[in-house]
Amino acid sequence: MARGDGKLTHDLIPGEKGPQDACGVFGVWAPGEDVAKLTYFGLYALQHRGQESAGIATSDGHSILVYKDMGLVSQVFDESALSSMKGHLAIGHTRYSTTGGSTWENAQPTLGGSDQGTVALAHNGNLINTVELRDMVDESHVGREIRGELARGNTSDTALVTTLLAADPDRSLEDAALELLPKLRGAFCFVFMNERTLYAARDPYGVRPLALGRLERGWVVASETAALQTIGASVIREVEPGELIAIDENGLRSHKFAEPTPKGCVFEYVYLARPDAVIRGRVVHEARVEMGRELAREHPVEADLVIGVPESGVPAATGYAQESGIPFGQGFVKNAYVGRTFIQPSQTLRQLGIRLKLNPLEHTIRGKRVVVIDDSIVRGNTQRAQVRMLREAGAKEVHVRISSPPVRWPCFYGIDFATRAELIANGLGVEEIRASIGADSLGYISEEGMIAATEQPASQLCSACFTGEYPITLPEDGLIGKHVLETLPIEVRTGHDQSIDYTVDADGVPLGVSAGGEGALLHP
Repeated sequence: MARGDGKLTHDLIPGEKGPQDACGVFGVWAPGEDVAKLTYFGLYALQHRGQESAGIATSDGHSILVYKDMGLVSQVFDESALSSMKGHLAIGHTRYSTTGGSTWENAQPTLGGSDQGTVALAHNGNLINTVELRDMVDESHVGREIRGELARGNTSDTALVTTLLAADPDRSLEDAALELLPKLRGAFCFVFMNERTLYAARDPYGVRPLALGRLERGWVVASETAALQTIGASVIREVEPGELIAIDENGLRSHKFAEPTPKGCVFEYVYLARPDAVIRGRVVHEARVEMGRELAREHPVEADLVIGVPESGVPAATGYAQESGIPFGQGFVKNAYVGRTFIQPSQTLRQLGIRLKLNPLEHTIRGKRVVVIDDSIVRGNTQRAQVRMLREAGAKEVHVRISSPPVRWPCFYGIDFATRAELIANGLGVEEIRASIGADSLGYISEEGMIAATEQPASQLCSACFTGEYPITLPEDGLIGKHVLETLPIEVRTGHDQSIDYTVDADGVPLGVSAGGEGALLHP
């Protein structure tokens, strides 16, 4: 039963959850600037990438202060909090959880270190060798107590990395990073810092975006170029896959810690990134418009009106209308504040949940044959509710077009989809999905058409959620998933013992893949 526990929620329709965004990271080195406020507004521009928690760490050259909490950026920070955070460098994070639950203990930036120095770290992405990293932590702390975030109950892969970076007090943070980064497997964009230096690193596959910008008196890194532009920074370039950047009073220096093998996430173009973001030279809005044009070419239909589901479906709807010649119009009104309330709806309102988020424009729709453009179908409950609303508003016909192929596989690189068993396209064909959502017709863009719209080589994109072909090999032991560190047996938490069977708990219950990944590697 829903309860008023004060947690933010987008779960308005029972049993429905769309693809949840990756996290957003931001870092700035700018003496003489108000770095806390720059970070705040940078995170504000990245709010769409995560709405569970937010945090900022600042340094004045002598000590690091971290301020973080559950909620949106505007809920976590106010003027007094930001004014207390002094310094010349800062990092920030806005989170959607992909490893480790949505709890205060797992909020970022994470903090670690020793008497010789401190490290704060923020992470966008998801690591797939978390169990191996946990073993590395145990080995590096033989004979001494594990302290910091892990001791306080943090169960994220980010806390493991933070602990490993600070494991050897006699080694510089830069040297520690160059040794550790090649051992990480999965998707990561890190911004991290000690008292004097800002660092940024991107995995060799470049799964998630990370951009470098220039201020008049400093440097900035951010998950998306839009965050750089928001604070008035000029975009210089992307942080390259396999690159570690360090910024301090001596300027910017770059290290290559691994050979780049680009596999950028195609879903960034479809849904995740802001429309005004630029990824590998391609404006995301233009890619989405082209996806709509391709949809019209692949799945034409006679209709009177094209509408997009706000917000991510609107650019593709524009393209569909341009290519088909069918007029584009606004068919839905979106309440921008849904999911930002602390009040849980009653069961009756939950049954009508989609109307809290979207309402049809009846005078625009009545008597029309309508084409509805959306970015993806996960479980199908949202589209079913949308089709029903449009028919109740008087639509004569409802034709659904989707600007991505059927989602059949979960993501282990920083997006939290449903489990494979819950993905509607995993068990049903297109015609069966059409019947399930109640549409007159249904068409998905082809994988080739979607990729062509990004203007990137197919060989340099990850489309595993559509194909099941994971470019970064997943663990054979199945120990992967959002809550893998929370379900590990106690022996793994406290010591390294090769004789322990890590696949079962103390009662012999199999652990395997947990929420968000169960059955992910099984073909139907």
